[in-house]
Amino acid sequence: MGATYECEIQARLRDINIGGHVDSVEAVRIIDEGRLRLLHFADLPGREHPGLYGARPDHVVDLMASQRVDYHAEMRFVAHQPFLLRIWVDRIGRSSFTISTELRVAADRPPALLARTTMVLWDTTTGTSWPMNDEIRGALEAYLGDPVALRP
Repeated sequence: MGATYECEIQARLRDINIGGHVDSVEAVRIIDEGRLRLLHFADLPGREHPGLYGARPDHVVDLMASQRVDYHAEMRFVAHQPFLLRIWVDRIGRSSFTISTELRVAADRPPALLARTTMVLWDTTTGTSWPMNDEIRGALEAYLGDPVALRP
């Protein structure tokens, strides 16, 4: 298994639904925020630019192709207790890749949520997928591991 990216996302009162637990839509927002941090903003070892995308050309954006989420436990709001995310890449294609995510409510608890998200690199000048360059491929490969085990 390659490296994994771990971050904390602070729970917000607005994440809670009428049942007193984190709403499923807000859970997806939390994993999206972790993914965005890894790809665009994280200060990663050995990287000259922030995030795994680094020096991605300006005309290339990422589009979400699919996302599958399995919920395994209730996520209740606890003041000043952030959600813990662990994120890595589990598949790299020509112009797309898939990310695995685990979300925990506490370090000593099993994941409350598992997700796989497929991203496509898109060239806005041609309106087609963009074959990733060696720099981005190498950055993704450093975080390559097995996919999370989602339910069949």
